[in-house]
Amino acid sequence: MKIVFMGTPDFAVGALEAILEAGHQVTAVVTQPDKPKGRGKEVQMSPVKACALKHDIPVFQPVKIKEAEAVETLRSYQADIFVVAAFGQILSEEILAMPKYGCVNIHASLLPKYRGAGPIQWAIINGEKITGVTIMQMDKGLDTGDMLYKTEVEIASDETADTLHDKLSAAGAKLIAEALAKIEKGDVPPVKQNDAESCYAKMLTKAMGKIDWQMEAQKLDCLIRGLISWPGASTVFRGKTLKIWREEVASEGKMTDSVTAEQERAAGQESMAGNSMVGQDKGDLAGNALPGTVVRVDKDAFYVQTGKGVLKILEVQPEGKKRMAVRDFLLGYPVKAGECLG
Repeated sequence: MKIVFMGTPDFAVGALEAILEAGHQVTAVVTQPDKPKGRGKEVQMSPVKACALKHDIPVFQPVKIKEAEAVETLRSYQADIFVVAAFGQILSEEILAMPKYGCVNIHASLLPKYRGAGPIQWAIINGEKITGVTIMQMDKGLDTGDMLYKTEVEIASDETADTLHDKLSAAGAKLIAEALAKIEKGDVPPVKQNDAESCYAKMLTKAMGKIDWQMEAQKLDCLIRGLISWPGASTVFRGKTLKIWREEVASEGKMTDSVTAEQERAAGQESMAGNSMVGQDKGDLAGNALPGTVVRVDKDAFYVQTGKGVLKILEVQPEGKKRMAVRDFLLGYPVKAGECLG
């Protein structure tokens, strides 16, 4: 088939490659205009544009795709179908009706769940165990079109938005190649979405990254993993921002079992001196500490009380510093049990 591919970020690159490998003719790639990025504000092309140029495919970068001139440019490509993957602009009804097979979208969720801009992140934030990719016939609504093809993807217990992004990108690339073959043969019966089962994956905001230690540990774990790319989850430590990169929910048993022999000896020596440190080392395992309180410090982790349960912090990034393991962080910032975060 003759295809116009519309996409912008890394997520869409695998799909474009898969379409080309399947032998389809991509007459043009439509992507967002080049934008300044980074501290130096150097103008950079999108990952999809870089892929298109590598394959000598014409690139069209309209500021507003709904404008008359842009619509006529799309018409000139005479494509059989438009394939859309995280393009970043809304298509008009005129554009949707232009190709023979209409426009299909590669959406990173099992529709009708998680319509909208942040399906990958919200699946993790909400503690889902399964997500997937849906190939959808686009209509004028927001991810409301008929479903054509689906595949499921398991979400691991330590999955982050980054790792799930890569899984879904690969799954979407495979799925669109299969779907296009069936669409051309007319072998894909459309299935209407049940709006009653839908939920909206709203755009993330910077404010979401501020950790509220009143939340329970399990929900904080999901939030931190879901926001890892942007905005990231952070707290305040000694008056400065501390970003949390990696953590896990710690059970009381695990915390107790991880006391090292060296710590036990040190605690015993202090106890003989009349000033026991056992409580400080093991922390308040009964959960009586206030949320945000450091209840335990090991050589490679520190533990923070939440509204329910304890988080074991493993990797952080102090303000103005690089990302680092807590083992290294503790060398420069000797955290003590009883300190408060947030």
